[in-house]
Amino acid sequence: MRSNKTTHVSQTQVRMAERFKCEELGRKSKMSAVIVVHGGAWAIPDHLAEASVDGVKAAACQGFSLLKSGGTAVEAVEAAVRALEDNTAFNAGHGAALNTDGEVELDAIIMDGKTLACGAVSCVKNIANPVSLARAVMEKTAHVMLTGRGADMFAESIGVATVPTETLVTEYKRSKWEKQKNYATGVMEDFNSQWSHDTVGAVAVDGAGNVACATSTGGIRNKMVGRVGDAPIIGSGGYADNCSGAVSCTGHGESILKVTLARLILSHIEQGKSVADASQLSLRYMGERVRGAGGAIAVSPSGQWAATFTTERMAWAAVEEDVLWFGLDPDKRLKEHFSK
Repeated sequence: MRSNKTTHVSQTQVRMAERFKCEELGRKSKMSAVIVVHGGAWAIPDHLAEASVDGVKAAACQGFSLLKSGGTAVEAVEAAVRALEDNTAFNAGHGAALNTDGEVELDAIIMDGKTLACGAVSCVKNIANPVSLARAVMEKTAHVMLTGRGADMFAESIGVATVPTETLVTEYKRSKWEKQKNYATGVMEDFNSQWSHDTVGAVAVDGAGNVACATSTGGIRNKMVGRVGDAPIIGSGGYADNCSGAVSCTGHGESILKVTLARLILSHIEQGKSVADASQLSLRYMGERVRGAGGAIAVSPSGQWAATFTTERMAWAAVEEDVLWFGLDPDKRLKEHFSK
């Protein structure tokens, strides 16, 4: 009995020590806020390149403005992702990809690194901003994820406005669906033989050192009805923990799920790797282990950040200390002064 009691006390002490370490990290992290956003890792065609870069820059600036005025990391990532969901250049909310039946099914997740609170929705059809519904799941229910009809019923019960599904479908996405109603061909064509898709996401650290992530997607074109990828799955499409950082992933959902990419990146950070190295190692592993390509954005509680991808392109933007960084092609980072 004494041995068991001693073990129990030891485990409790370890947990308390880990919690104290995280809290100390948060208290010491009185630093400049940072936000990073992505518009999806895939073979972005030239005719969408400018709109994609402009979109992530605008979303990053919107989220950073909230941080600068004292907003929380959760508020910032929600605002940034909402901006991307409202932009038809991206595959989330308005402009989402269509499934085999020509319908929209949307997924999203949001997570608070301070408390590990998380909310997610999947297969919702008539919600313009799934990320906000995911936040409502996090804050107003005892659950982590709601799906399909249940998510829609919850949205109605709390007064979330619904929209006709057709208003979320763009002419471009409809024409792409009509042209090739085949999942495998659609994936290979869109991503130039690289398994990925154009999810959107954001990660942030606020002035108090708290981190958060949010991810939203319409999924892969011509997916089966009811298919759910990585985006709304905790640890795969996104994860946030004040003890290590926040990550939002983009890529072929099935590949990301198999390696739990977001959590994998953070595990490398916990082992002492830099944010950039952790992201590169994890994406390389996904490519070697399951032949999946994709991308990730990550930020640590100290403000270290990275935007990494193994696809042809990924539209991304980050704001730190009034500098707006952005990019599209590999190894190209541009910057300009942040303007509200």
